[in-house]
Amino acid sequence: MINTKNYYRRKTCRLCASKEIDSVLKLNSTPPANAFVKKSELNFTQETYPLEVFFCKNCNHVQILDVVNPSILFENYVYVSGTSPVFRNHFEEYAIELIKEFNPSYEELIIDIGSNDGTLLSCFKSRGYKVLGIDPAKEIADEANRKGIETLNDFFDFEVSEHININYPKASIISANNVFAHCDDLMGIIRGVKNILSQNGVFVFEVSYLVDVLEKTLFDTIYHEHLSYHSVIPLCKFFKSNGMHLFKVDRINTHGGSIRGYARLLNDSSYEHESIKNLISLENKLGINKKQTLINYASKINDLKLNLNNILRSLKSQGKKIGAFGAPAKATTLMYQFGLDKLLIDFIIDDSPLKQGLFSPGLHIPVLSSNAIVTEKPDYLLLLAWNFSDSIIKKNKKYLESGGHFIVPLPLVKII
Repeated sequence: MINTKNYYRRKTCRLCASKEIDSVLKLNSTPPANAFVKKSELNFTQETYPLEVFFCKNCNHVQILDVVNPSILFENYVYVSGTSPVFRNHFEEYAIELIKEFNPSYEELIIDIGSNDGTLLSCFKSRGYKVLGIDPAKEIADEANRKGIETLNDFFDFEVSEHININYPKASIISANNVFAHCDDLMGIIRGVKNILSQNGVFVFEVSYLVDVLEKTLFDTIYHEHLSYHSVIPLCKFFKSNGMHLFKVDRINTHGGSIRGYARLLNDSSYEHESIKNLISLENKLGINKKQTLINYASKINDLKLNLNNILRSLKSQGKKIGAFGAPAKATTLMYQFGLDKLLIDFIIDDSPLKQGLFSPGLHIPVLSSNAIVTEKPDYLLLLAWNFSDSIIKKNKKYLESGGHFIVPLPLVKII
């Protein structure tokens, strides 16, 4: 039985408040994607929550409406940006691009909403900028402060923006990376952003792109932290209705396919990059603004499930030892939807010390350090962090050379 105090189902679209919303995809219920447990907690059954995707007939926004209490999801967060060299490089390049394109003022702030361990902000601070992070995960925020990245331990909303207004200068750049899809009250987020953004400042955000989610069958990016699955058509309407202008959108490679959106305060002379028109045209062409396109998606997911299950069960019947590599949030959706339990997966390897020694959400598969490649000698490693497959395989070349195999589950199943 689900504790209704821990979650609720909203009745309206998150972007336009319309009640014209239809269910288009129903995935298996899961625990929160990052709800790893200690050995002492294995006897307790973890609560699962519905994972159902809805389509707004008014603005075409795709979203989940079952909202798990954010304190459950984020206050004891175990994902740390700085543990991934891929993301450290990504944020370094990101900061350089923003500085080059927008020339932020040294007198104003660079603010990151959902700043995690301060990896992005450190790239600005090292170049002499004043920075401020906001993050609800207490331990991670404390660590960022210890490293010299001033971080407010809180959920960002209008009230927090008022505190910033009183105590800090305005912001030239406000970023929200992979968190603009995490918040239920996006209108409240934008109110807060407008309150602390300088007149010529830029709000920049990165989110998984619905086009990539559909084209590459990246359904594992659907989990309770990700309340919204963004595309340009509804985002343009959303920003305009809230007094801002989405003037540019870049497609980027993170998380299998994302977009980086840029928005300013709305004014009569707002410049618009050609990327807006191009991506709207693409979305219309692919039909992602149509309900049936989302409904057809379910059959693609099922085909992948059958393929991967047949491979794993065949290997197990041959007595092969199968581990997994990477314990990202997306792995929870993938494992529950594909039935990847302890009968198929013996252990999971992850480089984050925060996850090592814990057990995976709900299915309770042990998470080990990369030493397990040597000590456990798996015949196959299923790449749950498949979006980092190139760097993981390169880093573990010796494992391949010694006869090991990697299995990449998405976008297409393949054995390396």
